[in-house]
Amino acid sequence: MLELGIGMFGDLQIDPHTGKIQSAQQRLQEIIQEIKLMDEVGLDFFGMGEHHRADYAVASPEIILAAASSVTKNIKLGSAVSVISSTDPVKLYKDFATVDLLSNGRAEIMAGRGSFIESFPVFGYDLENYSDLFVEKLELLMKLKTNPTINWTGKFRKSLINQEIYPRHTENGLPIWVAVGGTTSSVIRAGKLGLPVMFAIIGGAWEQFMPLFEMYKQAYEDNGHDMTKYQVGVHMHSFFGEDSKEISDAYYPFYSNQMNRIGASRGWPPYQKSQYDFGRSSLGHLIIGDANESIDKILNIQEKFGLTRFSAHMDVGSPNHKDMMKAIEIFGTKIAPAIRKATV
Repeated sequence: MLELGIGMFGDLQIDPHTGKIQSAQQRLQEIIQEIKLMDEVGLDFFGMGEHHRADYAVASPEIILAAASSVTKNIKLGSAVSVISSTDPVKLYKDFATVDLLSNGRAEIMAGRGSFIESFPVFGYDLENYSDLFVEKLELLMKLKTNPTINWTGKFRKSLINQEIYPRHTENGLPIWVAVGGTTSSVIRAGKLGLPVMFAIIGGAWEQFMPLFEMYKQAYEDNGHDMTKYQVGVHMHSFFGEDSKEISDAYYPFYSNQMNRIGASRGWPPYQKSQYDFGRSSLGHLIIGDANESIDKILNIQEKFGLTRFSAHMDVGSPNHKDMMKAIEIFGTKIAPAIRKATV
């Protein structure tokens, strides 16, 4: 069955006229309320991203997830993503093992490179080692999950000699996912390791990702991994409302303003309404509209890619909390039941 859930980055709302940024304290309280509602409407998982910028509220997803574990009962709680390249895998494992114990086995880790690079200078890492850091630290994280006593030597930290690592995660296993964009080496690496992969489809036409899905599956099969445990998902910018045009028009200012803020630092041209309209079409990367439109598009993508998980990234630009709560309700009570019925 296709798992359905929500990912967030903890965007802070920014007043387009004054530039005033919403307080992180307010947004964090809202996020906990939103996760609680996700659990109540029966969504399968929640993912919280890691950022180290003034316009995002969450630098430590595991703290949010620990808080969420106390107000939820069933929903899986993971990162989206943990920037493993600039963190200590030992501390990351310990933190998520703790969340796993608090939540009775509902924690997950999604390892990735992240959307931004601010974490590297914050934690004292050199961007010249960008790729090597990711490879080495992912390897160590996998060993930490498997063995309570570690013997390990790498390039970027002191060796671990007969080091005991506690606390340990529950018997449910603390799944480790890998988040990827369009980098073929990352896709193939995840397949070789047999790790579940989440593709971030955040621009252009979603069908363009088909070759990457094929590469991943081929690498997974070629390395002898059990296909009954094969898991693959997509992370796509999404928002839901009762009326398609109404919610599209209401969400556009939040979305376009955020695209322009990010684009200004990356040399992108100003975001155009035509990009948004194409993204919302059957071919595009956005799932923004009413329940029926969203159901049809998610099912089409699921059938094409053979998905086992769909993650709706729903807080781009930080839409109003009231609208977020409504979108979560529609996802859980209208969209999810229809998709589950169609994919049984």
